[in-house]
Amino acid sequence: MRIYMASVFVDDLQKAHDFYVDKLGFVVKDSVKNEHYWWLTVTNPDGGTELLLEPNAHPAAQAYTAALRADGIPATQFLSEDVTAETAALKEKGVEFVTEPTDYGHSVVSAFDDTCGNIIQLVQLKRP
Repeated sequence: MRIYMASVFVDDLQKAHDFYVDKLGFVVKDSVKNEHYWWLTVTNPDGGTELLLEPNAHPAAQAYTAALRADGIPATQFLSEDVTAETAALKEKGVEFVTEPTDYGHSVVSAFDDTCGNIIQLVQLKRP
């Protein structure tokens, strides 16, 4: 068994599409629209686990994302080979960071605002 898909609630699918594709560099894996719904997943350019950009229309999803954000808790984490360089490159693209790269000994992390209601954390694992 392996992880196939994870999701993050977003407050605007078009804005999320633009941010995750244009700013972060992910690619659209599936984009299926019908009259009232849009199934939208993105992934790494070389494939892998998909991220479902899921509308937070349900009141429980709204409360959940608001509570995480208010407490400064990331909705998810993305792995980076070099958090400091990645943070600088994303800032050049206009991404707003809520925490700067911080070395915790076992990892280096920073976090940014995805413009769609979430804090996303970048993580660089330090392995021997």
